[in-house]
Amino acid sequence: MSLAQVTIADALRDPPALETIIDARSPSEFAEDHLPGAVNWPVLDDAERAEVGTTYTQVSTFEARKRGAALVSRNIAALIEAHVADRTRDWQPLVYCWRGGQRSGSLSLVLAQIGFRTRQLQGGYKAFRARVREDLTSAPAQFGWRVLCGRTGSGKTRLLGALAEAGAQVLDLEGLAVHRGSVLGGLPGQPQPSQKQFETRLWAALRALDPARPVFVESESRRIGRLQVPDAMLAAIRESASPVHVAVPLAGRVELLMQDYDYFVQDVPALVDRLRTLTELRGKASVARWQALAEAGQWPSLLAELMQQHYDPLYDRSTEAHFGSGTNVLHLPDAQPATLAAAARRLAAT
Repeated sequence: MSLAQVTIADALRDPPALETIIDARSPSEFAEDHLPGAVNWPVLDDAERAEVGTTYTQVSTFEARKRGAALVSRNIAALIEAHVADRTRDWQPLVYCWRGGQRSGSLSLVLAQIGFRTRQLQGGYKAFRARVREDLTSAPAQFGWRVLCGRTGSGKTRLLGALAEAGAQVLDLEGLAVHRGSVLGGLPGQPQPSQKQFETRLWAALRALDPARPVFVESESRRIGRLQVPDAMLAAIRESASPVHVAVPLAGRVELLMQDYDYFVQDVPALVDRLRTLTELRGKASVARWQALAEAGQWPSLLAELMQQHYDPLYDRSTEAHFGSGTNVLHLPDAQPATLAAAARRLAAT
């Protein structure tokens, strides 16, 4: 039998080539957040976990352990039959649960008894979560951030993609958050991750970057949809010494937004409902006009008014407060792919 206890530092530093990271927690725990690349082998599902917990609090620890043992044993047997039949002797599972206790311990023991070189994560997900929080406090300050500022529709997210293609390092916070960062920014059919999962994605993205090279990132507000950018990340972005102010004419921005938000054409009631959330800021009359433009399909007029009367004033105040007016202005005639690709090559070379 080969069963080793490993710390989170050891697990991150030297993962074996044939390792599978196994999360033994319930499906809802896994869905909220998990180690990058982990697969879910729940030794108790959500209902079973609740049942054992109720027995623990209302009856006794002994009765809860008996019931849990029966459920865990059956579930581990099913997991072995479903997932282990084609594994070779070289396979090396790393198993964890909430605190590295009984759930991961039970599964680890069985896998080790079979003959696999099994590792159990000390402290479990709780230890990993502590590491993520610690790193997100210190890591952002290690990088040289080149921040892309610019009004809505300036193509900042597309420019990040063009920069990545040009060989530059980029961090796409909106991509990690699955949101475009405005009241209209939710992506249809793509729910945002939990706050913990967003932070795990950000942590993994930072680990993949080289601190010796600059990193391009968009300027962001504190919140992206319902998610909050960690304080240290936000501070590092706002302390950038060389923000790039992307300037695109209004017509070019309207053209880009018509492409990026084309799904609202297919679901006008959803857009009308989203616009209603602006009533407190812009008043009933303005919102009613914008809703009427949407229902009439007057998309260029609607987008131009939204930017000039709502988004631009908000963005200009925020940018001035955090980055100043700036002298490093990147004037672009539009936000089309060829224009952004050329601009990206210039930025990446500087």
